Amino acid sequence: MIYIFILFACFILFNINKMTNSLCLQKEIPEEKQSTVFHTINILVTILLISSYVEILFTV
Repeated sequence: MIYIFILFACFILFNINKMTNSLCLQKEIPEEKQSTVFHTINILVTILLISSYVEILFTV
C-alpha cells in the first residue's frame, strides 16, 4: 500500500511543480521569488499528501 501511495505522491508533486512553473512564467514572477513560491507550494502539498496518507491508514 505504501509503495503505491509513494508513486502517487511523486506523480502529484511532479505535476504540481510543472503547473507552478507555468504559473511563474505566465505571471512573470522574478527569479528571486520563484524559489519561495516553489518551496511554499511543495511544503503545503507534502503536508496535504502526508495527512491524506495518515487518514487512509487509520480508516482502513
